[in-house]
Amino acid sequence: MTAKELSLKNSKARNAGTTFEDIISDSCEYYEEIGIAKIEKTPEPMRTLRPLGRGRYEAVYTKQAQPDFKGTLRGGRAIAFEAKHTDTDRIMRSVISDEQEKCLNAHEQMGAECYVFVSFGFRKFYKFPWKLFRDMKYHFGVKHIREIDHISDFEIKFTGNRLEFL
Repeated sequence: MTAKELSLKNSKARNAGTTFEDIISDSCEYYEEIGIAKIEKTPEPMRTLRPLGRGRYEAVYTKQAQPDFKGTLRGGRAIAFEAKHTDTDRIMRSVISDEQEKCLNAHEQMGAECYVFVSFGFRKFYKFPWKLFRDMKYHFGVKHIREIDHISDFEIKFTGNRLEFL
């Protein structure tokens, strides 16, 4: 694969991931509107290098990303989750960074509900409990989850423009 092909592939993957996060954000706004939860996208930690004018800046990420979304469910329970999209038939355990794993573990130890949301090609959506995703080698015998595995219990319906994950 040439550098240009790799760059195009990475760009498509980033765009798909952003689209998936946008779908989740729209769903979170709906849940806030009806009083079920207040869940927000976690901003990526950045440091500004220099201004480019017109409100634009050159910046770099300062550390590995935290889980994509954090919030509170009605009744006071905390929730944290990571969103991952794949255009393949499987999601690898390695898509979760060490920093994300540490954060999800810490939130879970404090009593938060923790998940990994997965989109398979925008066709099927799943909400895996963090413990299941984290320990998938134990549960599935391999370090990936495939669409054809027996995972229907974790499927999320996509209705209109939102995911029904709560």
